[in-house]
Amino acid sequence: MIDYEKADFPVPISAFKIVNTATINILELRAGTWPITLQRVTKESDTTYVLLFRDQQYTDDVIMTTYRFKDIEQFKYFQKGLSALKNGSNGDVAKFKDYTIKRVDIKKEGVWYVLSCAEGGITNFQQAEANKMIAAIVNL
Repeated sequence: MIDYEKADFPVPISAFKIVNTATINILELRAGTWPITLQRVTKESDTTYVLLFRDQQYTDDVIMTTYRFKDIEQFKYFQKGLSALKNGSNGDVAKFKDYTIKRVDIKKEGVWYVLSCAEGGITNFQQAEANKMIAAIVNL
């Protein structure tokens, strides 16, 4: 492999490929110790949507999990799952190919959701946070 920065000869323009990449935060749901962010990532002509969160299985380490939705349709299915659970009851589960969302009603705390990814990441969020995600995704 040639290190073009240290090359002592003219570097051909064709040696480089410019890639236009943009990451935009759609919603920073939570910051701090247990962050959750929804993002849109555009790379060349591909656009994916990402749910980025700190994996709650590890309380002593900071392990960030990135769940990628392959397109807007898959992202909207996530929103529809949250909407369906909002109208559901304790213990209801929205199961998808690579993740599940479970509704958990806790006295004095209200409704919580537990998101479990097939690859191992887990996070939770309250109804008010789910409502913000629903609103952000619906507007896309």
